[in-house]
Amino acid sequence: MSQETMDRNTPPSNVPVSRRAFLSAMAAAGAGLVAGGWGSGCQPGARSAAPQSAGGPLSPGPDRSALMPVGFVGHGAPTLAIDPGKGGDLARWSQGLRKPRAILTISAHWEDAPATAGTTRVRDLMYDFYGFPDELYEIEYPSPGAPDLVRRVASLMGGELSQEDRPLDHGVWVPLLHMAPQADVPVLQLSLPSRQGPQALFELGRNLAPLREEGVFILGSGNIVHNLRRLTWGAEPAAPPAWAAEFDQWAREVLDRGDFDALVDYREKSPGLGLAHPTEEHFQPLLVAAGAASVAQSTSSYPVEGFEYGSISRRCVQFG
Repeated sequence: MSQETMDRNTPPSNVPVSRRAFLSAMAAAGAGLVAGGWGSGCQPGARSAAPQSAGGPLSPGPDRSALMPVGFVGHGAPTLAIDPGKGGDLARWSQGLRKPRAILTISAHWEDAPATAGTTRVRDLMYDFYGFPDELYEIEYPSPGAPDLVRRVASLMGGELSQEDRPLDHGVWVPLLHMAPQADVPVLQLSLPSRQGPQALFELGRNLAPLREEGVFILGSGNIVHNLRRLTWGAEPAAPPAWAAEFDQWAREVLDRGDFDALVDYREKSPGLGLAHPTEEHFQPLLVAAGAASVAQSTSSYPVEGFEYGSISRRCVQFG
């Protein structure tokens, strides 16, 4: 668990949510999201076939004509789960993606080294936040488990992969509520081995890169700028503070030119790291995603941009 999380802060005063308002918002959002969702093969009620493997490459999906992209999602506050506007941005992103056979996620909210796999069965979600509207604690996301993906990831990591029966945390299920609202794609969460250092995180991503050829969507979840000590509650400011905008722009420029060396060396190369990230766990899933993308020299695009609460970047990255 990260040292500094939205969990431990007072929720924004401008998001009171009644049970009726929550259900109405989710119903309205759900209608739009199911109509969108993954851009190929997303039929209401349809389920993806679970990957089948004994540690070798996963069985072919319906479309092996192209690599799956790699993603990084700015998951922001837990209230994203019940925000149709911001959630709609994520839904529009996934609408342009081929439906994956499975999703492998790395969230800022599970730090454990060496990398460890989470649950492979349908479990109650982890509501790892406090002080938010009651309705957030009633959300369900019963995505299928992906036990064969665990074996495949283990093979890519040299044959060893610890596993815990840990449920999905909000860094995973909150964005997936909008990106894959039918919960019909197998999901596996992998811990973020942050204490191993930036280069090791990048290499972890490189080791996972073959999954792109097997229909797996690798998704890092965090925020490119994340300083909860400088949040602006209430009305959104007209512009983020200069230090936040500068760090966010630096990250974009590094990704635009494919300078992964600078990205990995962010502790020396980035401007104002201490302000942008008092703790670094929300930035580090980007290193894993970039590592997975680097093998195929994927270009970067930004399906969602902007800030919320002043100092949380909403920037999402698609590689490939």
